Amino acid sequence: MNAPFREALAWLRFAGLNTLRNRRRSLVTVSIAALGTAAILLAGGFALYTYQGLAQMSARSTGHLILARPAQFQRDEDVPLQHGLDDAAALTRTLLADEHVRQVLPRVEFSGLISNGDKSTVMMAVGIDADAEFAVKGPFVTVQSGRVLATARDGRPTLAVMLGTGLARSLKAQPGSSLTLLASTTEGALNALDVSVSGVISTGVPELDQRLVYTDVATAQKLLVTQRVSSLGIFLDRMDATDPARERLAAGLHGLELQTWVQQAAFYRSVKELYNRIFGALGLIIGVIVVFVVTNAMAMAIIERTREIGTLRALGTLPGQMLQTLALEGMVLGGAGALIGALVALGVSVMLLIVPVEMPPPPGRSSGYPLQIAIDPALYAGTLVAMVLLATLASAWVARRTVRTPVVEALAHV
Repeated sequence: MNAPFREALAWLRFAGLNTLRNRRRSLVTVSIAALGTAAILLAGGFALYTYQGLAQMSARSTGHLILARPAQFQRDEDVPLQHGLDDAAALTRTLLADEHVRQVLPRVEFSGLISNGDKSTVMMAVGIDADAEFAVKGPFVTVQSGRVLATARDGRPTLAVMLGTGLARSLKAQPGSSLTLLASTTEGALNALDVSVSGVISTGVPELDQRLVYTDVATAQKLLVTQRVSSLGIFLDRMDATDPARERLAAGLHGLELQTWVQQAAFYRSVKELYNRIFGALGLIIGVIVVFVVTNAMAMAIIERTREIGTLRALGTLPGQMLQTLALEGMVLGGAGALIGALVALGVSVMLLIVPVEMPPPPGRSSGYPLQIAIDPALYAGTLVAMVLLATLASAWVARRTVRTPVVEALAHV
């Protein structure tokens, strides 16, 4: 062990012993620093978990990348699939050649009417590759009754649909019920198709469930009298491959546009912006409180020890060494509080994994979600470093004038 390191340890030990001279005050300071650290980590972990959940939901809904004609993203259509893709099969083969692409799923989006014979209502329909689409969506779609839509092996229309819970309730439909879809074809004529209800699903968004109809791509194309699809959803092997894959794939697609799931996820962007502001302000307030408490504790300690500081100065201790010792005391207090707070936050996060807690449905949704706190190493490291730095700098700022007080004046302090 070299001499500078031994000297640093000696100063640190000296600072630690000084914090124990008034144990009650040090305990209060450490407790508040611990509570502040735990609050920041728990709030930040909750926000990160929310971002991760919404990101997964958005990516599984649209695909990590969405391929369509530029007009599909920019303008409304006069007739269904006016800006659709003609050569979806060839594009799919091209995209699947990329090593990071796992699935390419076509989507046919259209609107129209759905009727049970007595009542007709507006529908927002989506033609999908049913087998792959529901496997990708996973837990983000709940089958309330019936069975999941299936794609015919020979590619023929199945003439089956899945309804959102609100729409099924409105039409008094249940699995096995017969309904009629009405929509404009790509030529502008009105077409109708009799279908049967395969199942009823819930997306967790009541407004969407009031209008949602899923059918297979072949049935949608038969109703619209076309072979086009609206877009292709490209699913990658991992989230962080999105931007590199977009640059790589876009180079070989001329006259088409690739958008990422973030560009399509307005809800995700809104929630993230809102949470960043809320939790950013919360973290700032907690940080100010911790700095204020540490500053106050150190100010009281320095005032009480002014004569002691004068004595140490008279014995030859330099102002810089005194400033270093007092700053180290703040670092010890802030560091101990930050470490305890991190352990508390980690314990709460692990406990929520063992004992699940269900949160009530947020505004605009019909189902709750599990309360979980993300354990992010970068968040923990950043918060700990910030707390230690703030406590150290606050202590140094409070001590800077006292350590430079003339020795005679410091010794005469009452």
